[in-house]
Amino acid sequence: MKLRDPIELEIFKNIYHSIAEEMGAALRRTAFSPNIKERRDYSCAVFDGDGQVIAMGDHMPVHLGSMPLSVRAAIEAFPLQAGDVVMLNDPFRGGTHLPDVTLVAPVHIARAKGEADFYVASRAHHADIGGMYPGSMGLCREIYQEGLRIPPVRLLRGGVMQREIFSLFLNNVRTPEEREGDLGAQIAACHTGAERLREVCRQYGLPRARRAAQELLAYSAAMMRGFLERIPAGTYHAEDFLDNDGITEKPVRIAVHVTLHGRNRRKPVATVDFSGSDPQVEGSVNAVEAITYSACFYIFRCLVQEDVPATAGLMQPIRVLAPPGTVVNARPPAAVAGGNVETSQRIVDVLLRAMAQAIPERVPAAASGSMNNLTIGGVDPRTGEAFTYYETIAGGMGARPTKPGVSGVHTHMTNSLNTPAEALEYAYPLRVRQYSLRRGSGGSGKFRGGDGVVREIEVLADSEVTLLAERRKFAPWGLRGGKAGALGQARILQAGRLAQEMPGKFHVRLRKGERIRIETPGGGGFG
Repeated sequence: MKLRDPIELEIFKNIYHSIAEEMGAALRRTAFSPNIKERRDYSCAVFDGDGQVIAMGDHMPVHLGSMPLSVRAAIEAFPLQAGDVVMLNDPFRGGTHLPDVTLVAPVHIARAKGEADFYVASRAHHADIGGMYPGSMGLCREIYQEGLRIPPVRLLRGGVMQREIFSLFLNNVRTPEEREGDLGAQIAACHTGAERLREVCRQYGLPRARRAAQELLAYSAAMMRGFLERIPAGTYHAEDFLDNDGITEKPVRIAVHVTLHGRNRRKPVATVDFSGSDPQVEGSVNAVEAITYSACFYIFRCLVQEDVPATAGLMQPIRVLAPPGTVVNARPPAAVAGGNVETSQRIVDVLLRAMAQAIPERVPAAASGSMNNLTIGGVDPRTGEAFTYYETIAGGMGARPTKPGVSGVHTHMTNSLNTPAEALEYAYPLRVRQYSLRRGSGGSGKFRGGDGVVREIEVLADSEVTLLAERRKFAPWGLRGGKAGALGQARILQAGRLAQEMPGKFHVRLRKGERIRIETPGGGGFG
């Protein structure tokens, strides 16, 4: 495809990106839960009439790369008319894990019926989606234990809320009022995106807007192809391990072969093959295909030095092979809650380790490698109602070829924040006793890895606490002689004193006044 005026292309790139960003702002400002309005655990994106992503907000990488598969599932489920909004969270139909609920809305410009001209989507992590454990992030053995699994269903039909579907959803979660508020915020985000697309089409015309979307796809593909062709041809192998699956103590292997084919127009420029990874496991660290695809999208988008539009075109020159039935492409009824948050990080680590052999000047050492997922649930004595609190806790960034890593940040597949102590204590019967950097936890080297954090929380009511975390056995690796970052730790404290050392994955009941203390891993050093 011959590209039009590059200035116009840049204008439309920023127009579509600004729409996705405004959708995210609308979602954040109208959400009820601290997990969304404070931690920003959400993502929004804009799609063309074929369901191909043409713009993403600067939100959660683990959401964004996989969201097109949810949009495709919604489109294939049934015809969508103006005013319809589809809800789904099924990990085996484009989702990630059950707490991530996606809403998809068609945008009809020229007509109210027939195929849509665009689509918009919002995805948010709901702090509870039912299941065995408060927060829906427990040590489960099958997906049916993890919560409510939603295939594509119409939440709105012609702009009218489908109360039966809505009631069914709210009747299966522990915090229905908060869930209703967050779903309403997601609907508002989709409405915002649709209105902005209509404004763009009124100003520039639908044919011009469509043409620009197609040119952005072609431009992204061309930029990625050009980047990959500059990398030395060859096959680059790497492997890394998850500590365990939370059920047994056996490590879980993830392996990758990245083959760069050079200048060959008859096949993709790169093949990313995860053959050799372990079969899917009993615990919840299984990743679905959408997660693996999302991690690949993220890594190659980061490695391109130019400011390339984040569209579906980026993956056109790349083929991803994830054998079904493995930990990187699990099949039902596998439990998957931890696959989204922990296995996605390890997939990133092995991809970076492989690419460090090909372009060492571009790849940092391993980051903390864990989202350190903490969920706390119980009954709030102030209201007599159930509460569920969820957050991921920051760690250390890996050192880079020319500078140290950053301390106390969320890295790679997460792009969220820690809940501010004030917001956490206001919303829940919890008290933050310590929140600080974990000094010296970054790996040493010419450039030092970033430090992890220490987060200590006291429960002010009897509560159930679950942790899904990694890098308790296999430390974040350094590069070019840099040392590994420190392993993570978790402890239970009673009366302010150590009562019990805890593994990386556990579920425990704490009594009022007891504390959970988490020390997150540091990043690896470089040189």
